[in-house]
Amino acid sequence: MKWLRLTLILLFVTANGRNSFAAEVDMQLVLAIDVSSSVNWDEYNLQMRGIANAFRDDLVIDAIQASPRGRISVAATHWAGVGEQKTIVDWQLIASPEDAHAFADRLDQVPRAFPYGGTNIAGALDHASLLFARDSNISIRQVIDISGDGSVSVGPPPEASRNRVVSRGIVINGLPILNDEPGLETYYREHVIGGFGAFTLVAQGYEDFAEAMAEKLAKEIRGNWQGV
Repeated sequence: MKWLRLTLILLFVTANGRNSFAAEVDMQLVLAIDVSSSVNWDEYNLQMRGIANAFRDDLVIDAIQASPRGRISVAATHWAGVGEQKTIVDWQLIASPEDAHAFADRLDQVPRAFPYGGTNIAGALDHASLLFARDSNISIRQVIDISGDGSVSVGPPPEASRNRVVSRGIVINGLPILNDEPGLETYYREHVIGGFGAFTLVAQGYEDFAEAMAEKLAKEIRGNWQGV
């Protein structure tokens, strides 16, 4: 079924005149990053540096280069309350250490999209899911990697959005940060993540976020073909 889906995507791309130089990648990944009010400025800086440094980590770079096609495409968003979602880095192809470092450098320069706001996970998932249609690259694996330090405080419960996203073949993985809510991993498992092989990997706090993010990215990139 996955190869049928890829064939249909290829036909759609050809029929609609999209970028004739579109690459087939091992994974299309959207990083959905929590910048709600519960994330103070020190935590925000630790979070963004942690994600950037994960893309400089040999663990992640080696995972990309060991994949069947040796390349992924990645975009990143900030999210907070209702109507507060913004793409901060649009799709970038990563096929080499230089590409990964360039993506990390872009993340280092991103200003915070929302200085405060509630925690609207449903909105974050809906927004992230729409970005795949904007990527000129194609893949049978589309993944949203959502990180955050709290459960929903505004907007609807996330289950309906999760189910809608997963029904389109998109996988939602989670990186809950447990500094404020020790039970957040259970919440993410029950209400947020979904799809084939979906998983959570926790950070106990923002201090170990970079290590957790690198481990999580490597696991996502390796996928089933590398025994994960």
